[in-house]
Amino acid sequence: MDKILVIDDKHSILESLEMFLTEKGYEVLKADTGTLGIELYHRHHPHLVILDIRLPDADGIELLESIQREENPAKVIMITAFQDMETTIKAMKLGAYDYIHKPLDADKVEKAVEGALYTLKTDRKTQLVSEMTQPSNKEVVIGKSDQMRKIFKTIGMVCQNRAPVLIQGETGTGKELIARVIHRNSLLSNEPFVTFDCSAVVESLLESELFGHEKGAFTGAHQMKEGKIELAGNGTLFLDEIGELPMIMQRKFLGFLQRHEYDRVGGKQPLQSRCRIIAATNRELADLVRKGQFRQDLFFRLKVVMIRVPPLVERLEDIPDLVNHFLQKINRELGTGIYNLENGVLSRLAGHDWPGNVRELENVLVEAVVRSRGKVILEGEIRKILSSNAHTDASGLSAFSLPYLEKEHIRNTLNRFNWNRTKTAQVLKISLPTLRKKIRDYGIAHSTASALGD
Repeated sequence: MDKILVIDDKHSILESLEMFLTEKGYEVLKADTGTLGIELYHRHHPHLVILDIRLPDADGIELLESIQREENPAKVIMITAFQDMETTIKAMKLGAYDYIHKPLDADKVEKAVEGALYTLKTDRKTQLVSEMTQPSNKEVVIGKSDQMRKIFKTIGMVCQNRAPVLIQGETGTGKELIARVIHRNSLLSNEPFVTFDCSAVVESLLESELFGHEKGAFTGAHQMKEGKIELAGNGTLFLDEIGELPMIMQRKFLGFLQRHEYDRVGGKQPLQSRCRIIAATNRELADLVRKGQFRQDLFFRLKVVMIRVPPLVERLEDIPDLVNHFLQKINRELGTGIYNLENGVLSRLAGHDWPGNVRELENVLVEAVVRSRGKVILEGEIRKILSSNAHTDASGLSAFSLPYLEKEHIRNTLNRFNWNRTKTAQVLKISLPTLRKKIRDYGIAHSTASALGD
């Protein structure tokens, strides 16, 4: 039988809770002072304490801290007649399971008691996910599936040379992470790793951003500027969303790949560069080539080594390892200590379709850790989070929100004009840079539209 200790200086509260909880099948202990409450706690070791904030001889917050210092502390539900924001925040921060205001509502008390006792039991009987290994700050790609093992082998091979690499995969699959791992394990690891998002810069400034410019090269060029290629030095230049590169820039970039030299905008002296190029895209470049939207010769130059990153739904066997990795990372970053899962959590995660891929899984775990009121992630909490995500698209937008409607309008307009961004921007009455930014922020991908039958 679960034991509950009630500490409150109001005898009417003590009697009401004793009667209510006894009828529910719990063994109830009562104390009208903090001193007696702590004495009963140490003598009887209750599973749950219902604790008043203000007692005649003690501060409820101090008693909460004292209980939390015990080796296997009971769950604590704080009760109070005072609406005090700071005290509420402090109590929850110190580990109180719940904070209920008086007059007490029977349904709220019952729900809190059941939840606290359930959490306590799962804290002590769980599926251990992490072996508490020392978390690493290094960027690693996680997976034991056949697809990921092939990727690891490819990474091992390309690390020995400077050959261009093209990484293709859906949004959220970890393309940039793979690029960083290639760089870190290569002979270039002590050289710079420079990233450039081809979709985030206005077309007229792309050349300057990539190749740099000389002072006075154009209006506003008040001083010489080094481009991304120059900043990469002998290291790695990672070009994200390479499929968004305009045709004129594709031609100029191809020239750089062929000759390993380039000119700053307004420059007269060619510059040399041996930086390694790793490009990534969530679109099928071969399809863009067939449609005349991407140069075939540039495509062949980039895909000397091709890495296709599978969506998470095709590598569900990697979920346990990914969960372990993310919990290590999340606990390190948030300063929490939640490494365990209730039985059923992994099955629940494996049954999800993961439209947002690995990035979505990490976000779900972050939310679960933040919501957790014990040392264990509960299956019910994961179910709630995934259920709420069912009304949310891969970029995290509610299907009923204004941003979601804007995203759908932009996506439909892009499809209507066969992804002609200039025409789409004109119809939407926004600038091309704004359109590119919204495409990136909302995670709008050409492949997504096709999969939905639009």
